[in-house]
Amino acid sequence: MEYVQACMSLHDMNGPFLTGMGLFCVFKYIRHDAGKRTRFNRLHVKITFNHMRAPGEEEENMDYTTQMDAARKGILTEELKRVAEKELFEPAELMRLVAEGKAAIPANRLHTCLEPNGIGSRLKTKINVNLGTSRDCKDLEMELQKVNDAVRMGAESIMDLSSWGDTRTFRRKLTAQCPAIIGTVPIYDAVVYYHKPLKDITSQEWLDIVRMHAEDGVDFMTIHVGINRQTAERFKKAKRLTNIVSRGGSIIFAWMEMTGKENPFYEHFEEILDICQAYDVTLSLGDACRPGCIEDASDISQIEELVTLGELTRRAWEKNVQVIIEGPGHMPLDQIQSNMKIQQTICQGAPFYVLGPLVTDIAPGYDHITAAIGGALAAASGASFLCYVTPAEHLRLPDLDDVKEGIMASKIAAHAADIAKGIKGAAQWDREMSTARKKLDWERMFELSIDPEKARKYRESAKPEKEDTCSMCGNFCAVKNMNRILDGEIVSIFDE
Repeated sequence: MEYVQACMSLHDMNGPFLTGMGLFCVFKYIRHDAGKRTRFNRLHVKITFNHMRAPGEEEENMDYTTQMDAARKGILTEELKRVAEKELFEPAELMRLVAEGKAAIPANRLHTCLEPNGIGSRLKTKINVNLGTSRDCKDLEMELQKVNDAVRMGAESIMDLSSWGDTRTFRRKLTAQCPAIIGTVPIYDAVVYYHKPLKDITSQEWLDIVRMHAEDGVDFMTIHVGINRQTAERFKKAKRLTNIVSRGGSIIFAWMEMTGKENPFYEHFEEILDICQAYDVTLSLGDACRPGCIEDASDISQIEELVTLGELTRRAWEKNVQVIIEGPGHMPLDQIQSNMKIQQTICQGAPFYVLGPLVTDIAPGYDHITAAIGGALAAASGASFLCYVTPAEHLRLPDLDDVKEGIMASKIAAHAADIAKGIKGAAQWDREMSTARKKLDWERMFELSIDPEKARKYRESAKPEKEDTCSMCGNFCAVKNMNRILDGEIVSIFDE
């Protein structure tokens, strides 16, 4: 297979182009940044005469709008093919899940350096990392370092939640250089971009920001569309302990209250779908009414909004727009499994994207742990996508160390859930680690560790007298002694 390389900026191109005299070639570009090779779209060049596509054949400039549309037409996109390989799935089976809306492959056609990943309950649980500037923390270089660290540590998705500064430049930099799935929240950016009183932002201006983000190449957008005039009135009557804790939800609720108008994202949902269809943007239907404390969990505001999101999911699928559903939030352990089942029923199996859930409210500074506990149970019960939570949650913007702690906690939760769900290959990783431990093969243990750097650092910080033990047990090491006795050797703890 021949390959073509071309150095192009994301914003200098509108997608693959065609050439040839009576024949055509589909190019896939390769970008080189800082000496590193980053994948672009459509790698191969193929010349064909009178080409006819069979069902399930790879794309060759086929007529489709979104990954869902392609799957429904039996077109095997490059993105779906790559995801199927990573997930150990037959392409036809993954295509069926995407066609049904039970799996999503967020892949804006303009995010050409994307390394595609699939999100769905039958796939490996994915994690998202939130970052971005704020009024009090404006260091773009710091946020870019967080992006690099997150990708290096295996995060499949990055959400830019910037609420200060030149947000568009940062966003475009992400979609031009970052291989992770990129998500945004247009509501935040509208407030920054227009820089005027909230009540003066028009319905059309809210929608224009959605289009701008699509044009900038983001793969999915959180749209707080589930809270409308009706659900807002129900919320006011329900009297929650912590009200609305979603930033985007609180902004659009305040806008509706001050203007007396309907949520523009709800009122003009069809226009949003047209934008998403044009750029293949996945809709992340935001949960404005997610519970902000365990006392508010599973209340009428949360469930009523979920019902609305279920209705909107069906409308999105009618236009071949991929959907993921956002969920709680703070929630006691005994309610998590039932909430996952309710979502799967109401939203017909659309992938569920959860923040945590945090299983207790009393652990500021340790909420990466409270979230990992809830996240493991949620994913084992059907959630597909975990939004990481850092030790800085509720306290400050996370620093680099907080980001790492949050990512590792979320990755552990995701992997634990994958084992419970029987995801292909998940338990094999643990088997290989256990085999290395049995053999006291420290280098192999480091290689297999979820955080090799930390594992190696801990061992080197307290080196044992003998290399085949650790400083905890020494010659009392059960693994070492069992290996010896089963091999017919003498075990003598104090005489060695």
